[in-house]
Amino acid sequence: MKTSSSPFPAGSAWAMAVMCILTATTQAADRPAKFTVPNSQIQALGIQTTPLQNDTDLVKASYPAHVVVPPEAEQVISSPVAGLVAQLLVQQNQVVPSGAPLVRIVSPELGQLQLQLLQATVRATLARQAAQREHALFDEGIIAKRRVQEARAALQEAEATLNQAKAALRLSGMPSATIERIATSGKPQDSVTLLATQAGIVTVIAVKPGQRVEAATALLHVAQTDSLWLDIQLPVSERVGWPAGTQVKVLGRSLTARILSVSPTVSHGSQTVVLRAAVEGKTGEVRPGELVTVELPITATQGNWDVPLSAVVHDGEQAYLLVRTADGFEARPVKVVVSAGQRVRVQGPLKEGEQIAISGVVALKGAWLDAKESK
Repeated sequence: MKTSSSPFPAGSAWAMAVMCILTATTQAADRPAKFTVPNSQIQALGIQTTPLQNDTDLVKASYPAHVVVPPEAEQVISSPVAGLVAQLLVQQNQVVPSGAPLVRIVSPELGQLQLQLLQATVRATLARQAAQREHALFDEGIIAKRRVQEARAALQEAEATLNQAKAALRLSGMPSATIERIATSGKPQDSVTLLATQAGIVTVIAVKPGQRVEAATALLHVAQTDSLWLDIQLPVSERVGWPAGTQVKVLGRSLTARILSVSPTVSHGSQTVVLRAAVEGKTGEVRPGELVTVELPITATQGNWDVPLSAVVHDGEQAYLLVRTADGFEARPVKVVVSAGQRVRVQGPLKEGEQIAISGVVALKGAWLDAKESK
C-alpha cells in the first residue's frame, strides 16, 4: 500500500492553499531589483533609454470643463400672471439691450387688476376733493375739526388702496409709465409686454406663441456673456490641489481662467469634483453650455520627475521605472503623483542623469520576472 508524499495529512487542502499564497507573496517580495540584460539583447529588442532631468517647467494636466453663466449674470423671465403667450418679440441667441421688449402676454387677470386700478383712482380722486372741501369749510368756521380729520383719514385710505393697485400691476410686469397712463386716461390694455432688466443674450426660449402659461412659468433666459465660468470636472482620485488664483488655459482658444473654488462634494454619478474658474478677458471664444478642455499646471518639486507614460511598469499595484545599470537594468519603485496625458509625474529614489527605459519596457519586464524564476 502506497503512502502519500504530501507533507499535509488528508483533508488539509486549505493548508496547501495558504502555503501557495504565502509562497507567491514571498516570491514577489524577493524578486530581485537588478537583472542582467546583454547589450546584444538590448539592441535586438529595440530598447531605448533617456536620461532623467529635473525639468523646472510646468507639467500640464488636461480635464474637461463646461462653460456656465454665473447666477448673478442670468435673468429668468417668468410670466407674472396666468395667460396666453401672444407674441415672442426676440429670437434665441439675439443680443438685447436693457429695457428691450421680450414677450407679450394676454391675460384675464390683467384686466381685473386694471379694473381695480381704475376704481381705486376714482375713489382717491373723490376722497381728495372731499378732503379739500371739508378743509375749506373748516377754515370758514362752518364745520367742526373732526370732519376734517375724518376726510383726511378717508383720503389716506383711498391713496393706500390706489398704491396697492399700482403695485399689483407692477408685479404683473407692467411698467410704471404705462400704469400712470391707464390711471389718467381710464383706458385699460389687454396685454402686458415683459422687458429685459439687463443687457445680454437670449439663451433659452421655453414657450411658443399661442401657448397657455401659469403664473411664474419660465418663458425665456437672458444671460450676460461678458462674465463666464468654467466648471472643471476632476476625478475624485486626483490628489493634486490647485489653490484659488491659479491660472488655467483653455485648449484651442486664446483664453485663460482663474480658479475661484473647488467643490467640497463629489458627484454621485460621475465620481468627480468640480473646480470652478472665472474666464479672463474677452469671452467671445466660448459659449454657455459648451464643453471645452483645460490645462491645469502641476508644479515640479524636489524629488518629483516628469517621465513618459511608456516608461512606467507595474507589478501588482506597485509602479516601477527600469533604470539602466552597468550590466542591465534595475527595477526602481516609484509613486505616481499624477498622470497628464502621455506624461506622468512620479516620485521615488531617482537621480538626475540616470537612464530609464522608455521603449521595449514590456520585454524588460519579462526579463525581470524571468530573473526571479531562474534564481
